[in-house]
Amino acid sequence: MMMLRRLTALLALVLFSLGVAASPPPPSGVATDSVYAIPALTLRDQQGQVFDFASLRGEPRLVGMFYGSCQMACPLEIEYLKHLQHAVAAKSGKSIPVLLVTFDPSRDDVAMLRKVAGEHQVQPPAFRLARAERGDEGMLAGVLDIAYRQLPGGGFSHNVRVSLLDAQGRIVAATDASGVPDPAFVQAVDKALKNR
Repeated sequence: MMMLRRLTALLALVLFSLGVAASPPPPSGVATDSVYAIPALTLRDQQGQVFDFASLRGEPRLVGMFYGSCQMACPLEIEYLKHLQHAVAAKSGKSIPVLLVTFDPSRDDVAMLRKVAGEHQVQPPAFRLARAERGDEGMLAGVLDIAYRQLPGGGFSHNVRVSLLDAQGRIVAATDASGVPDPAFVQAVDKALKNR
């Protein structure tokens, strides 16, 4: 079921970028090969702020997915990204914003997002945890090459992948977000920040 949903999301984005789908065009100024071309994805962050996904264009950022009640991979992903932010800032003196979108919006309300943010001491705009208010987080997962499947106990089986988007929202690098930040990925982030 998850594989079918992922393939459907990828096909929809490909058709959308080719102008074949009946979906509305991407927001003004958004390239068709941009992740921000995902139609009508409206998010709400841990502070309750509502924003359109496409409004994030204009600067490079790291984008991934998680779920709030995760006890293993997701907390490690958040700590990895905090460490990566520090490594990039130490190397280049610049910051890279992070957006993590939950694939469990039915349980990850603003209170849960705020709780997770507090536990990891992350705050917007540098580090946003968000949920889909309108649109399809599954399509975002498909585009970011993130596979997830709900388990009978309520948790999720999922991979961890974080993508580096350039200022226009094109994926320029990706990492599995585990262990020590990959020097090649840090270098890609540094290059993206220099080119903004």
